[in-house]
Amino acid sequence: MAALLVKDLMVRHPLAIQQGTELTSVVATLLQSRYSGLPVVDGERHVIGFVSEQDCLRRLLVASYHQEGSVRVEDLMHGEPLTVRENQSVVDIAEMMVKQKPKIYPVLDEGGRLSGLLTRRIVLRALNDSRRA
Repeated sequence: MAALLVKDLMVRHPLAIQQGTELTSVVATLLQSRYSGLPVVDGERHVIGFVSEQDCLRRLLVASYHQEGSVRVEDLMHGEPLTVRENQSVVDIAEMMVKQKPKIYPVLDEGGRLSGLLTRRIVLRALNDSRRA
């Protein structure tokens, strides 16, 4: 188990929200995905933030009350999300997940671009499977 790396478990070619996307499109993407949140990327796939269903819910409530016009993902995303690297140990990430709140971690390649997603569920399954082996 100690030799298992993030790149061995991560979801490859992940969905991401493009910088500048309007709130209605962000919500549509989240509803169509199986994730409760997704990374926000720039044109070169560098992660610039993270947006969740909760962020969208909060903003939709405020926007409908105040009759706000166009709301973009940058207006509601969390900047500087916790990310992990492809070559990190899954055991190290599991320890981090115990201490941190996020359920979904964007995975970065050596160039700092989004290459995958790692969820607590994936790590939980891997740890459980390793006990059975």
